[in-house]
Amino acid sequence: MRSWLVAGAVIEGPDGVLLVQNRRRDGRVDWSPPGGVVDEGEGVLEGLTREVAEETGLVVTAWRGPIYEIEAQAPDLGWILRVEVHLATEWAGDVTLADPDGIVVDACYVDPTACDGHLEASPRWVREPFGAWLGERWSGSRAFRYRIDGHDLGSLRVTPVG
Repeated sequence: MRSWLVAGAVIEGPDGVLLVQNRRRDGRVDWSPPGGVVDEGEGVLEGLTREVAEETGLVVTAWRGPIYEIEAQAPDLGWILRVEVHLATEWAGDVTLADPDGIVVDACYVDPTACDGHLEASPRWVREPFGAWLGERWSGSRAFRYRIDGHDLGSLRVTPVG
């Protein structure tokens, strides 16, 4: 089983919550909070700060969290994904597209009430925890677990666990 760690950022500005638009290798496009894979030997917050700067040009200097964690297991596809999502409490800069991987093709602040529309093409394990946090704004941390069954990316069955 391939396993990797991803870090995600919730950044709230005066115009809403920052989302990035991702163009996937197969051509699909979806929106998500900024973030990405934490490199080998990198701490979660170090990797998250790097990913946010690469994708958006923003330099985050203070984090709170994790505000939620996600574990998604896809045995048929041979992978396990672990995600830690942190809230940015201090940052500087203007949003600019700077993703060296070329995945992020747009970024904008979205009113929290409009996030559902932006996230409808995103994986369930991305949109549900983010939407739950936007709706409740809890102060601690929560865990979300999913099982993903199937081999075809277009027809995966995603089930919450526990």
